[in-house]
Amino acid sequence: MEAFAQFLPLIILILVMYFLMIRPQKKKDKQIQEMRRSLQVGDEIVTIGGICGKIVKTKEESFILQVGADKVKIEMMRWAVSTVTKPSAKREAVVEDYVEEEPAKKSLPKRLKKTTEVEEAEAAEATTEE
Repeated sequence: MEAFAQFLPLIILILVMYFLMIRPQKKKDKQIQEMRRSLQVGDEIVTIGGICGKIVKTKEESFILQVGADKVKIEMMRWAVSTVTKPSAKREAVVEDYVEEEPAKKSLPKRLKKTTEVEEAEAAEATTEE
């Protein structure tokens, strides 16, 4: 029992390190891998080396990147992608379709509701006075 009590602070330290450092890093790595897997033609990206360009062709482990005003094409590996700066039009269309499916609420702000109720009451009073 004393041996367990001696190792308890070490065990607690290891658990805290896991939840504060290792687990968030694994989540971030998983998101980056998913982003790299979902690259499509038309995406504008920035590579790890700082090259900005547009994807014109994708392969299994690499893609062709179009760079600059001269439209120079470079083949790069997927792991070299740092961020996607502008998703392709196809991906945006899918996202817009998803957003449009949600029902739109048409309600007046509270101020307008109150004024319309007051106006209706005044109109009702005016008709009863006539």
